[in-house]
Amino acid sequence: MTPIIHSLLDTDLYKFSMWQALLHRHPTTQARYSFVCRNTSAYPLAELVPEVNRELDHLCSLSFRPDELAYLRGLRYLTSDFVDFLRIFRFQREFIEVRAQGDSLDIVARGPQVHVMAFEIFVLAIVNELYFRRFDATAALAEGRRRLAGKLDLLRDFGREPERRHPFELSDFGVRRRYSGAWQREVVSTLRDGAPRFFKGTSNVLLAKELGLAPIGTMAHEYLQTYQTLGVRLRDFQKAALEDWVQEFRGDLGIALTDVITMDAFLADFDLYFAKLFDGLRHDSGDPIEWGEKALAHYARLRVDPATKRLVFSDGLDLRRALAIYRHFADRTQMGFGIGTHLTNDMGLEPLSIVMKLRSANGQPVAKISDTPGKALCDDATFLAYLRQVFQVPAGAPALSPAHPGE
Repeated sequence: MTPIIHSLLDTDLYKFSMWQALLHRHPTTQARYSFVCRNTSAYPLAELVPEVNRELDHLCSLSFRPDELAYLRGLRYLTSDFVDFLRIFRFQREFIEVRAQGDSLDIVARGPQVHVMAFEIFVLAIVNELYFRRFDATAALAEGRRRLAGKLDLLRDFGREPERRHPFELSDFGVRRRYSGAWQREVVSTLRDGAPRFFKGTSNVLLAKELGLAPIGTMAHEYLQTYQTLGVRLRDFQKAALEDWVQEFRGDLGIALTDVITMDAFLADFDLYFAKLFDGLRHDSGDPIEWGEKALAHYARLRVDPATKRLVFSDGLDLRRALAIYRHFADRTQMGFGIGTHLTNDMGLEPLSIVMKLRSANGQPVAKISDTPGKALCDDATFLAYLRQVFQVPAGAPALSPAHPGE
C-alpha cells in the first residue's frame, strides 16, 4: 500500500510555531503523549496495529527536503537556527510505541519533547486514513463531493447577503480529522477555486505551500500545559507561557488560546499588556457566543477597541454554525473560522473522535479544564483538584475526561 505520509510538512502550522518556542526556551523538557479514541469505532482499532507500525516506520525514514526547508525559511516568524534544526531532524522510532489494549489502540510517544511533540498530527492522520480505507471509497467520495458542492452553494447564497463591517474568513483546520490526504487536498483545492472570497487558508503547511495559500495557526493546548511543569508558580503558568510567546515571535502569530483553564481564568491573566500585544483570541470550547461576548466585554473594560482585535472560532464547527456566529459578531470585531471534521471528513461515515494529547512533562501531570463539560483532561485527579483550587474553578465545572470529540 502507498504510504500515507509523504512529507514532514503534511502537518499543522502550529506544530512548527510551538516546536520553535519550546526548542529555544525549554529544550530539555521530557514529555509523554498518548492516543485516545472517544467514540465507538465500526471495528476494533486494535486491528490496525501492524499497519500503524508500518506507517510509523516509514514516517521515521523521512526528512525535510531542500524545497520544504526553503519554504519554512521564507516564513518570517521561523528563525534560521530552527530551520537548521529541522534540516537534520528525524523522528526516532524508539520514542513511540503502538500496541493493542483489548480492542483499543494504545499509542504512546515519550522522550524529549522537541523530538516527540510532532508525532501527534501524523499519528492521527495515519489512524484516520487506515481506518477509512476499509470502507467503500467510491460511495464515500461521491457523498463527500455532493456535500462539498452543497457547502459551495451555501457560500454563494451567503455572498448575496448585505456586506457587514468585517468579512467572513474561512480556513481548513482538518489535517488530523481527514478522511484521507488526497481528499483533504481535493477539498482545499475546491474551496480555493470555488470560494476565493471567503476561503483564506489552511493549517496544513504542505497544502499551503503547494496550493499557494496562507498557512494558518498559532498555539495549541500542549504549549500552555507544558508550562504547568516548568518551575514557575502554578498560578503564573499562563502568564509565563504568553510572555515567552511574545518574546519568541515579536508580534507575529498573535492569536492566544483561551481555554486551558477556562475562559474566566484566562481573562484574569490576560491584562492590558497582553491584550495590546496579542492580535486576538481563539475559541475551542464552551458556547461560542457566550465566549465571544466575554472576550469583547474584556477588551471594552481594558479600553481596547474590539474592532482592532480578532476572534478565531475552531471548536467542532460546521459551515452553518460558523455563519451564524459570524452574523452575531460581524459588525463588532474581526473574525476567523477554522473548520476541521466538517470539511475534511464529511463523507456520510461516522468520523473517529481521536486525539493524541500531552499527558505529562518532566515527570509531572498536566491538566486542561476547558469550558465544555466532559472536556477536561488530566491523568491525575489530585493535580486536577489542586489546579481547580489555584484558579478558583468550581468543582462542579467540567468533569475529568480523557479527551473530547470536538478537539
